[in-house]
Amino acid sequence: MDTFGAETNQDRDISDGDHSLERVVIDRVAGISSQQAEDCLAAEEPLEIQLDYGPSGARALKSISVTMRTPGNDFELAVGFLMTEGVVQDVNDIRRISYPHRGDVSDSVESADRKTALPYRSRNNVVLIELETDVTVPLATLERNFYTTSSCGICGKASLLALQTVCPPRRENTTTIQVETVYTLPSSLRNAQRVFDRTGGLHGAGLFSPEGKLLGLREDVGRHNAVDKLLGSEFLADRTPLRHRVLLLSGRASFELLQKALMSGVSIVAAVGAPSNLAVQVAREFDITLIGFLRQDHFNIYNGAARVLGRSTGNG
Repeated sequence: MDTFGAETNQDRDISDGDHSLERVVIDRVAGISSQQAEDCLAAEEPLEIQLDYGPSGARALKSISVTMRTPGNDFELAVGFLMTEGVVQDVNDIRRISYPHRGDVSDSVESADRKTALPYRSRNNVVLIELETDVTVPLATLERNFYTTSSCGICGKASLLALQTVCPPRRENTTTIQVETVYTLPSSLRNAQRVFDRTGGLHGAGLFSPEGKLLGLREDVGRHNAVDKLLGSEFLADRTPLRHRVLLLSGRASFELLQKALMSGVSIVAAVGAPSNLAVQVAREFDITLIGFLRQDHFNIYNGAARVLGRSTGNG
């Protein structure tokens, strides 16, 4: 099935017309010398996600989320959010995705013909997702904005119990990866982050095969947004659940990111940064291989050590 959704950063060059970047003039200081220079900043703009749902003749329109994001891949971001929140389970749950305030038919997507590669324009800061009439929307879940952020104060036990009510059935995790392959993942992701090269200010999320092949990459100022864009692109291409896939995070591994990995079916999550204690609990509860503090010559395994092959073990 063809992808239907938004444009992909990987398929277009980073240029002066790219709305993911903004050029500014700065004063660059070295020692006591100063000179003016041009710099590139990662763009950050709000995106509102609206949902149109309900039976024919009784449709409802609801704003379900506003997030600060890097412009681009907006449809993937919105769909990835809905998928990882448990609102949609199949690409055919979605009737149409559009920028509703433009009134331009070229800026919308119909699920019937799976059009692709919509251009981004800076005033496209609202995405409308229209669901099919038979899709039931868990409003209570959405209004809670899905359990927790690191500052919301909901306890870990309540978060895990909430996750158990919407997560896919637990499956045996048989995906293995060689230790040498694990070490190659950060450089593969970093080398493909073209916007990061220009700004140094974006998080990256990469999808890999267990053999280390980079299958997809998305960047954003928000860690969760980068993951939603990546998983949303796979959902729209009808490639979920993502069994036997590795998700690499350029930062830390939080509860929310493990929840997103779980909802998409990812088998292995590796993070350059640290996992939280609740992320480790999710990995152990649902048997996701979890790797943290991934560097050139070392990393920690928090769950699934037996599935990371080629290690020599010892007591030290």
